[in-house]
Amino acid sequence: MMKPIIISDSNKKSLKIKSFIIKNIKKNPLLKSNLVIVIGGDGFMLKTLKKNKNLSKSFYGINAGNYGFLMNKFLPKYTIKNLSKAKMITISPLEMIVRNKQGLIKKSIAINEVSILRQSRQAASLLIQAGSKTIIKRLISDGVLVSTPAGSTAYNLSVHGPILSLHSKKLSVSPISAFRPRRWRGKIISDKSIIKIKNLNPKKRPISAVADNLEVRNAKTIKIKINKKIKFNLLYDSNRSLQKKIKIEQLRKETS
Repeated sequence: MMKPIIISDSNKKSLKIKSFIIKNIKKNPLLKSNLVIVIGGDGFMLKTLKKNKNLSKSFYGINAGNYGFLMNKFLPKYTIKNLSKAKMITISPLEMIVRNKQGLIKKSIAINEVSILRQSRQAASLLIQAGSKTIIKRLISDGVLVSTPAGSTAYNLSVHGPILSLHSKKLSVSPISAFRPRRWRGKIISDKSIIKIKNLNPKKRPISAVADNLEVRNAKTIKIKINKKIKFNLLYDSNRSLQKKIKIEQLRKETS
């Protein structure tokens, strides 16, 4: 009988948890073979999901990093039991298509966010559109960030972007240190939107486009949309679902 796949980061803590899981899985033959157990931090989980985007499997993350927002807590006494009762949520990533100043096109996916960042000491000058509508004609800032609901509590939150409910069917467009217009706080838009970002001054004000952790430098135009063809099945302990984690962060933000 096929056993779940175990993918672990290479640090000491992850390897120790991996050893524990391997020993205990032998005693639990009921665990599904289409399960991938990912041991590490959020960054390792994002990397693993992107690497295995064509696998029709369910991913259960065990946190061996710092915050571990996308992961489940490692509880030696209950982890195997929690694994067998975990609840599934399905998310689709953003797809980023970048044309650089040489005319080369690069594609990448992002589970959390796509960030457009100034590449030099000069602030970025950006035109942002959603479909045929112009969101903002000229944003002078350190950049802009497009976030999914799953990523809205990550980098998006640190730039004062809104926290989105997992089932909101929305995307957040948030400025990074807006200079002009200074009071522009961004926009929440439909996840059916195709977002187009144009560098208005690529010679003087170069920008880079980053999908989670993959960077494309000297970007001229960036197109961002949800790729519905890719679906990630994430498993969470029933008492600590991703929806609950996002709700906790929403309440924390409202009361802080």
